[in-house]
Amino acid sequence: MTPEHVKCLIIGSGPAGYTAAIYAARANMQPLLYQGTQPGGQLMITTEVDNFPGYPDGVQGPQMMQDLENQARRFGTDIRYGMVTKVELVENPGHDNPHQVTVDDHHIIKADSIIISTGASAKWLGLPSEMRLNGHGVSACAVCDGFFFRGQDVAIVGAGDTAAEEASYLANLCRKVYMLVRRGEMRASKFMQKRVQTAPNIEILYHTETEEILGEHAVEGVRVKNNVTGDVSVLNVTGFFVAIGHKPNTDIFRDYLDLDANGYILTEKGSTRTNIPGVFACGDAQDNVYRQAVTAAGTGCMAALDAERYLVTLEMQDQELVH
Repeated sequence: MTPEHVKCLIIGSGPAGYTAAIYAARANMQPLLYQGTQPGGQLMITTEVDNFPGYPDGVQGPQMMQDLENQARRFGTDIRYGMVTKVELVENPGHDNPHQVTVDDHHIIKADSIIISTGASAKWLGLPSEMRLNGHGVSACAVCDGFFFRGQDVAIVGAGDTAAEEASYLANLCRKVYMLVRRGEMRASKFMQKRVQTAPNIEILYHTETEEILGEHAVEGVRVKNNVTGDVSVLNVTGFFVAIGHKPNTDIFRDYLDLDANGYILTEKGSTRTNIPGVFACGDAQDNVYRQAVTAAGTGCMAALDAERYLVTLEMQDQELVH
């Protein structure tokens, strides 16, 4: 099969990928977008999205992703379902020597520019009740969903800086925050530990593990166990937040792109450029700080603009070679 050649390939969907597609399509870059295994990304398992501009009454996550996909299609984006299974990125690319990716182990695409928007996946505890109630009181993002639990009692699992930061955020909204720490100490920085330890409505429960989240259709409580004494108790909470980290979906790029210690793609400051010319990264695949739909969309816009400028430069170089 003859490889397909495109100006701009977008790997991954979600707010970053679809926004990149909208801008790229409007710039006549004729983008091809592969949605990956979870079209729409993490927001497909999110119920109410209340903090994305333009939706005054809020919107369901899947509906918002459908809106973004429809907008990208309206401008001519070629959107396909498929998984990139192999990449071959070129250090000195050109029209005659483009980057190459393989989709679903057999379809080869040569791309003058690539925008990576593969996102990150939240780490979960692995409880069946956690999955069943995901989006119904269980969340991996306090900043996204804490608003819905104002004045209520909630629990959060985690012991690092992110967990401490999210517990502090929840403490400003909720009546009571139980912080469940599996060990006898926290991994968070001393500053963040002091912040949660001194908050009047945060109770830190050390040596505590989650056995089950209670409730059939919504969170009604959580059963926890002290792993030293063996004591089992129930916390009467209506929200359960998991803050044990995220894993960026970037393993396939590890041999080519510079990544940080946690696997996030490193980009040039103030841009979406990676260490490989013509390859750009946006959204949660390169953002380990904000991880919001609106910031992902913003970097998707940046990636498309960066790719457009790169392609113009590439075209000018080709013309110079001809003359």
